[in-house]
Amino acid sequence: MRYLHTMVRVHNLEESLDFYCNKLGLSEIKRMESEAGRFTLVYLAAPGDTRQAREHDAPLLELTYNWDPEDYTGGRNFGHLAFEVDDIYAVCQSLMDRGVTINRPPRDGWMAFIRSPDRISIELLQKGQALPAREPWASMANTGVW
Repeated sequence: MRYLHTMVRVHNLEESLDFYCNKLGLSEIKRMESEAGRFTLVYLAAPGDTRQAREHDAPLLELTYNWDPEDYTGGRNFGHLAFEVDDIYAVCQSLMDRGVTINRPPRDGWMAFIRSPDRISIELLQKGQALPAREPWASMANTGVW
């Protein structure tokens, strides 16, 4: 058995691609549109997984966009996606600079949470050991839920 992908339904494909690609740094690996099924599937990979994803179709994040409007409730009940990052403070600062709310700041130098436009929780984990605590992160309060 091997992990292939996680599927997340999205309301607005362009807004979601802006978030996942332009802000979070993922790359589009492949796309499939089904006129008969009235949906678009877009497969994304994290920068450190791009080569493997292209070669093995995994690991991937599948964004599913249904052309006919549907109401998806509470992205939080999905659980969360998790990505390892080289410098959690730099990533969180970059996301904040791009207008993304850091719901659970990396006070411990190890873990942070953000949410996608569809309210999917995304966990960011520091690669290796936790970084030493530093401001403004160490005293930053949580915002909303994750």
